[in-house]
Amino acid sequence: MVNNRQKIQFNVPEPTLRRLPWYLAYAQLELRNGESCLSSTQIAKNIAVDSSIVAKDLSYVNISGRTRVGYDIKELVTILEAFLGFTNSHKAFLFGVGRLGGALLYDNGLQQFGLEIVAGFDVKHELAGTSINRIPIHHLDNFTELQQKTGINIGILTVPIDKAQSVSEKIISGGIQAIWNFTPFRIRVPENIVVQNTSIYAHLAVMFNRLNAINERLTEN
Repeated sequence: MVNNRQKIQFNVPEPTLRRLPWYLAYAQLELRNGESCLSSTQIAKNIAVDSSIVAKDLSYVNISGRTRVGYDIKELVTILEAFLGFTNSHKAFLFGVGRLGGALLYDNGLQQFGLEIVAGFDVKHELAGTSINRIPIHHLDNFTELQQKTGINIGILTVPIDKAQSVSEKIISGGIQAIWNFTPFRIRVPENIVVQNTSIYAHLAVMFNRLNAINERLTEN
């Protein structure tokens, strides 16, 4: 049996960290379907990666499959959820209550993955004192005071591009240590600050480019 209280590894390659939630989602689906075991070959086939990569990725979470049987799905789900931090509650502030920011405030599904947005901040005075999905909205000037009261150190950035750097600097000086950046702008931060860039516009550009390439090849044929 695997000790579920094992120490989390911090030297996991980023590509592995990006794939582990895919494995978790597939394992959860199979668990709901009544399956009890899952092989790396099955995971690879349904996630569209090589089975050797699956085995290598899962080696970081210290779970071993049984020969000709595979991984115990319940154990796999439990360990992956704990390893990825989804079983812990991480509170966050959101900065920039526009369309994207508002949509994230409405996304109750984030809490299933351990992230709870407890307040939103914006520079528009008319938004201060309102709420979205029962989450209070404050003026950005009140951020430092609320951060000192709560100790929250995760910030979600959904501000306009031209405000991304200045707002980042303000919230970092106010105590934010990790930023989930939804803007297309690549913010510059100190080395001890964690930044995860998730630009939907960048992914949109990749999709358009690949679609155009496919259509061009079809036209040539």
